[in-house]
Amino acid sequence: MKIKALIASTAVALTMATGGVANAASRDYISIVGSSTVFPFATVVAERFGRTTSFSVPKIESTGSGGGLKLFCAGIGENTPDITNASRKIKASEIELCAKNGVKDIVEIKIGFDGIVLANSNKAEQFELSLQDVYKGVAKMVPDANGDLVENPYKTWKEVNPALPNIKIEVLGPPPTSGTRDAFAELALEGGCKTFPQIKALKKTDKKKYKAVCHSVREDGGYIEAGENDNLIVQKLAANPNALGVFGYSFLEENADKVQASLIEGVEPTF
Repeated sequence: MKIKALIASTAVALTMATGGVANAASRDYISIVGSSTVFPFATVVAERFGRTTSFSVPKIESTGSGGGLKLFCAGIGENTPDITNASRKIKASEIELCAKNGVKDIVEIKIGFDGIVLANSNKAEQFELSLQDVYKGVAKMVPDANGDLVENPYKTWKEVNPALPNIKIEVLGPPPTSGTRDAFAELALEGGCKTFPQIKALKKTDKKKYKAVCHSVREDGGYIEAGENDNLIVQKLAANPNALGVFGYSFLEENADKVQASLIEGVEPTF
């Protein structure tokens, strides 16, 4: 039987699906794609698998959670990955896509938990942000003084909150294909969005608009999509002390000599 799996991290998780009987495969290794956050963990597992078994070391590509699931659900066979990692659960729409292409009986296995951090260069001032600060700094639409939703007018963090540094808002983060981006939108942006009563009320009257307002990031340069490479974000933060970055907690631990975490609602992230 051909085994297909999804490993997700919402967790870090693994999802598998049993497909039809595989053709004689022309490749002799396991193909894995998916989350950049799970990538370092998966790489270690793959290397140990290669050392302790008679099989080849699996090939792993960092494509992002959404990108990995798209490839995973494309079909059964040697031209599609056997396993995909994700930093979130598989969506109903992705299960439907899988089924349409013959990828059925998916097994999703949670292998751990991860955290998301906002961080900057440790050569700069450490940020102390509320969830509302994060939302006002990064969201596409924000309430004005009258409570009306307008395109985000804030250019500096000091405009967001007088207690913050007077520097340009510049947040490097993952693209829409990333599970980390999904989690950041749900936990951080929506968390700040809900602090405005008029927006919170939308959830009951217009869920679609509520999600669009709370989950959409600005497109004027305040939020910069930095690809599916968390290490690249860390490098860019080290080179630009004025920028903030969004990435998985493990990358903060691994790069404590370069970056520091922001305090969110007075809490500093720890293991």
